[in-house]
Amino acid sequence: MSEKRISVGGQAVIEGVMMRSPTYYATAVRTPQGNIVIRKTRFVGLTRRCKYLNIPILRGAINLIETLIVGVKSLSYSAEQAMDEDSKTQKRSWSSNLGIAGSVILAFAAGFGLFFYVPLLLTELMHVSSGLAFNLIDGMFRLAIFLLYIVAISRWKEMKRIFQYHGAEHKTIYAFEAGMELSPDAAKRHSTLHPRCGTSFLIVVMIVSIIVFMFMGKPHTIGDRLLRFAMIPLIAGISFEFIKLSAREQFSRFCKPAIWPGLTLQKITTQEPSDDMLEVAIAALNACLDYQAVHLEAPSS
Repeated sequence: MSEKRISVGGQAVIEGVMMRSPTYYATAVRTPQGNIVIRKTRFVGLTRRCKYLNIPILRGAINLIETLIVGVKSLSYSAEQAMDEDSKTQKRSWSSNLGIAGSVILAFAAGFGLFFYVPLLLTELMHVSSGLAFNLIDGMFRLAIFLLYIVAISRWKEMKRIFQYHGAEHKTIYAFEAGMELSPDAAKRHSTLHPRCGTSFLIVVMIVSIIVFMFMGKPHTIGDRLLRFAMIPLIAGISFEFIKLSAREQFSRFCKPAIWPGLTLQKITTQEPSDDMLEVAIAALNACLDYQAVHLEAPSS
């Protein structure tokens, strides 16, 4: 398979970018001293190792879990590397690691409650009897809360650099997909908006959740509510397949109406990066493609 056809993705981290190829993921971070450090880790997804799991819908749910795991590890590494030297010399204790793991679990629980449980409670307060109307209102609340959340975090000054690194990630991936030389000059010609972005995925999740929940009617019991929450992996799987389909040239024009909201929202979650940010994104992509690294590379985890 040619390098052009290799599917790559990534995410912005603290002062850096994580890039993922079919066999590696690499996190590149700009340190306070101005150096680029890279940690490259071999990682082959479960659906590639177990072909019987590589079936529509199921592979999307598995991919989501793997993406969360890789993302948390990359964020943790970037946070360590972005510290000053005095902070880095303090070894992290077992209890500190446990605290970080607990914080991550708590954050996921909070996100789950904010985007799925709170809209359900708000809709129930409206005493809607129709199942169709109930699920439409529930979906509108969920979408509104998500949009308000994105707008709120965009006001946080520290998020601007992460959004710039997010833009650097997209521009670098575009350059790679176009078969261009991986350089800041080549990457900066491209857009910061990419249809396979996690922002677009989350918007699709919101839309798909409305459709799926419509088939389930209005929840009346605790069991009904738990069943809705159990549908989240199915919703993620369907959304993954749609995003995957929309990336194919022959289907892209038919999927544009559903992709457009995500691309529009990326105007908030991505910003124009500087050349040094593009250098970091390129270093991460080169490393996960197993090219010769020209910067300091940390040991694989």
